[in-house]
Amino acid sequence: MRKLTAIAAALMAGLLIMGGPAAAAERAIIVMDGSGSMWGQIDGRTKIEIARETFGDVLTVIPDDLELGLIAYGHRERGACSDIEEIVAPGTGNRDAIAEAVGALNPKGKTPISDAVRVAAESLRYTEDKATVILVTDGIETCEADPCAAATALAQQGIDFTAHVIGFGLSDEEGAQVSCLAENTGGKFIMAGNADELGDALTETVTAEPEPEPQFAIGPGMEDGVDRPGSDFERIVLTDADPAICQSACEDNAACLAWTFVKPGVQRDEAVCYLKEPAPAARENDCCISGLSDKPVPVDRNLTAMAMLAEDVPLDTIDTFWEVFPIGEAGQPGDRVDYRYERAGYDRFLEPGRYLVRGSAGMVNAETTVDLSATETTDTRLVYEAGIVDLTVAPAEGLEPDGNAYINIAAGDETETAYGRLVHVVPAGAVDLTVRIGEAELTETLDITAGQTLERTVIVPAGRLTTGALYAEGGPVVESGNIRYDVFSAKKKLDGSRTSWTGSYGAGDYMLPPGDYVVEARLGFATAEAPVSIGAGELSEVELVMDAGVLAIEAPGAYRIDVFAGKADIEGNRARLEGAYGEALQVTAPGGDYLVRVEYQGDRAPVEQAVSVTAGERTETAIE
Repeated sequence: MRKLTAIAAALMAGLLIMGGPAAAAERAIIVMDGSGSMWGQIDGRTKIEIARETFGDVLTVIPDDLELGLIAYGHRERGACSDIEEIVAPGTGNRDAIAEAVGALNPKGKTPISDAVRVAAESLRYTEDKATVILVTDGIETCEADPCAAATALAQQGIDFTAHVIGFGLSDEEGAQVSCLAENTGGKFIMAGNADELGDALTETVTAEPEPEPQFAIGPGMEDGVDRPGSDFERIVLTDADPAICQSACEDNAACLAWTFVKPGVQRDEAVCYLKEPAPAARENDCCISGLSDKPVPVDRNLTAMAMLAEDVPLDTIDTFWEVFPIGEAGQPGDRVDYRYERAGYDRFLEPGRYLVRGSAGMVNAETTVDLSATETTDTRLVYEAGIVDLTVAPAEGLEPDGNAYINIAAGDETETAYGRLVHVVPAGAVDLTVRIGEAELTETLDITAGQTLERTVIVPAGRLTTGALYAEGGPVVESGNIRYDVFSAKKKLDGSRTSWTGSYGAGDYMLPPGDYVVEARLGFATAEAPVSIGAGELSEVELVMDAGVLAIEAPGAYRIDVFAGKADIEGNRARLEGAYGEALQVTAPGGDYLVRVEYQGDRAPVEQAVSVTAGERTETAIE
């Protein structure tokens, strides 16, 4: 084929950027934009149509041994920044699955670029293996995240992490906001103004013979094959591809502490120079030549802080929320300068000065004051004097935990509630616990020691009760959602009433403490009840016989229809059992005899008619 469409060419270029034919175990993930803006048009066609039609062609020419996967975002929910899905896990032989998945995308949501790239990196185990992500996006980040900071963090934490960014129909301003994902990880950023232009340019790039690797003069203080990603404060495009120019630019700039020269053809045709402050960590990458300034170099991190459950027990399984406040001359904290969730500890460079460092996790918090300089690292610890509870709930020994169980803990004025499982940091000392499975409840006090992790399945003795009903012995089954079931204690109070435990409309399914109960069913004016015993961890089933049928009355022109007892009491009165306004009435009634009374508006006299209902049958009556 002579020409790929824009998205196809861009994707193919991104794959080939990985270094030509893939070496064994080469692994990559395509992050595909499924946001609502993909319904936008280029040259009269929607972007998603272009993607759907061309992915199949592109995927036929990728190396057979490339382990390729697909992640999409914004394709399932509107307005949800969490809408990120790994549709195809990285692996060989995924061509058809990826093409089919792209063909099924239905753009509708937001653009969580930073989190989507991070999810892809984690799927590729970027902290353990080489990982490449190819982002195809037609928009900028819309989920209050910083793609530049995300790229820097991934590059610093990864073994050999690279992100290539393909901007599909972006403006120059939009391109500038996402290009840092590529620049900060040593990847390529490709802008596409329209489908034909991008198709021609990238087809030529893909099919062109590789040019000889340019040679650069490596002088003193230059680190060949080294990138220092992140901390950029100035970017210079070099018409003369000489790393010495970049080195000199750093020495001439008072703020510059490190520099990176990106070779021509990596990010753009020309070489690019980045000036940096503070000096980032070195990372092997043939893309670049880097170096440090001769100026006095401060440490890249002047504060490290660790959250501790106890003096000798780190909190490294649950995130701590870190906050940093500068302390002014009056000794009072000012406006917060940094905040974030971190699990392994807080590790940053801050402007020299005095700070209040505060950490919060679960129900506990701690704070300390530190004095920071530019040339020394201050290590500090926040000791919570706390433990961790990891709680689940089961209805009996040996049974699986109940995923719907209610769990609540309280310590002082702090409370936390979860369903199924609760993992939380709590202060050392007494912690009040309340757990429920359905109507079964247990309360107790836990004694937590500092540094302890309490993993426990709490047993709340409970059994399951299911209810159903028949109109008559042998059927039919009552399937109406209007039937009401109520569960009462078997033992009556002094006044003859019973304690009500639970109830619902439709088929009943309840969890109850072990014991004896009475189940009552009510439909129309028919009722039934049956005793039942509940055992811990056991299923009890009750099927009540209503001894009732359905009475259906049609009365054209009626104003109101009422159903009375078939037999009058000793004073000649009949009990009204059911009634409604209108020309029709259907009600479930116990088997027996009844009197139907139909009233009309105007001068027309009421009409009464006797009817009989048979249990398990439908009785239809028309009254003229």
